[in-house]
Amino acid sequence: MKIDELYALLRRRGVLWPSAEIYGGTQGLYDYGPLGAALKRRLQDAWAAWFLGLSPDYHRIEPAEILPEAVVRASGHLENFTDAEVTCEKCGTAFRAETLLESVRPEGVDGLTPAEIGEIVRASSIRCPSCGSTALHVPRPFNMMFGVPLGVAGTERGYLQPETAQASYLAFARMWDVARRSLPLGIAVIGHAYRNEIAPRQLLFRMRSFTQAELQIFFDPAGFPVPFDRVASEELPVLRAARRDAGATEPETARATELVASGLPEFYVYHLVQTYRFLRDVLRYPAGRIRFFEKSDRERAFYNRIQFDAEVRFESLGGFREVGAVHYRGDYDLTRHTEGSGRDLAVTPTGGAKILPHVLELTFGVDRNLWALADVHLGRDGERTVWHLPPYLAPVSVGVLPLIEKEHAAVATELAESLAAAGVTVQYDDASSIGRRYARMDEAGTPYCLTVDGGTVGPGPEHGSVTLRERDSKAQERVPASDVAARLAPEFRLPRPSVR
Repeated sequence: MKIDELYALLRRRGVLWPSAEIYGGTQGLYDYGPLGAALKRRLQDAWAAWFLGLSPDYHRIEPAEILPEAVVRASGHLENFTDAEVTCEKCGTAFRAETLLESVRPEGVDGLTPAEIGEIVRASSIRCPSCGSTALHVPRPFNMMFGVPLGVAGTERGYLQPETAQASYLAFARMWDVARRSLPLGIAVIGHAYRNEIAPRQLLFRMRSFTQAELQIFFDPAGFPVPFDRVASEELPVLRAARRDAGATEPETARATELVASGLPEFYVYHLVQTYRFLRDVLRYPAGRIRFFEKSDRERAFYNRIQFDAEVRFESLGGFREVGAVHYRGDYDLTRHTEGSGRDLAVTPTGGAKILPHVLELTFGVDRNLWALADVHLGRDGERTVWHLPPYLAPVSVGVLPLIEKEHAAVATELAESLAAAGVTVQYDDASSIGRRYARMDEAGTPYCLTVDGGTVGPGPEHGSVTLRERDSKAQERVPASDVAARLAPEFRLPRPSVR
């Protein structure tokens, strides 16, 4: 579907809509409705089950989302967390340089200086999308953090966190004592990040308030043991920086062992594979729509030594977009916070020497992946609109439908309540024809429907049974109502990685 068509459908079904909609909406801010909020929770739970399942020493915390100025100064965000802004001198509209130049430079502008970006703008004769003028101001760096005054006097300054990662670095010393005083130690955060985007666009892809899921893994740089043999034969779709420099635009398949032979550490490739498996096997994105895009020395974030962005090809957005990444950040973060706080963050594992751990970051955009789940899995199936979500991600697990409301409502209500008590997310629907109700459930991604009818309540051989309808195939069968919860339970179980 095109972006406008997909957004209209999601808005109509109450998945998401503009924040402050009755006032015309607010650019870069969106609200999630019942289906969207439920899907977002499922997505976060699936991410936590998979990535925290990689090790018993990976833990999730829930930190505050306002950072003191000293923290963002030490982390480098005050000086480096900028985006290139291009302003039209005629109408005054501001644009992100990357957005303005995407038609002439689809690889982006990461690593370019403002002067270099300005030269591309001038050489390309780019016009202002708002007024058509070519009088575009040379780019200037714009810091995207939201500052907030703290306290009554407002003399202390804080910032809404621009990413969730800093909370894990700040918590490392405490978690070292709370956990087993051993490495690797993983600290995960699922929370909001806030960025004052110059020109929010493409709905959930450039937002001013969004949700990240990030796992920071602290490890001994002398050795990060992983069960690499379990992933050695996995083939990954990668677009290496060197191939891009030579003109390549499509990924090539590389075996995990080949990536290690090319110089990437085993621990890094192992986590690339686990990220790939999560996207392919848990979120069920088709393998042909996934690629790992390597950032060059010049392109990658200032704190990274190795960076591959996990990207998915979106029909609604016309190409690949980043949905996550794997960053090898070295000792940058703990070094900066040691200097900024005056607290020595080096640790001494049992039986080892004192070290300053390095960090591997697995980052994941929750909102972007929610849009990807719609782009990839929501579409037309003949005359039907069907959201082919994996059952464990579906906002509603089971629809309970009385065929005739007056005759079957009592039994259907009892069935819905019993399933809810068993932990199944249920939606009861008795409005309009059974066909329309099935269509509503298909569109919402509900994987199973249970229909209570005359056979269910009658004295015949079908007494106590219901019609179980499967969303994707539309196949129907009679099953005892008492067996439904146990039968469907495996379908709703979250996948976890096999690491042993």
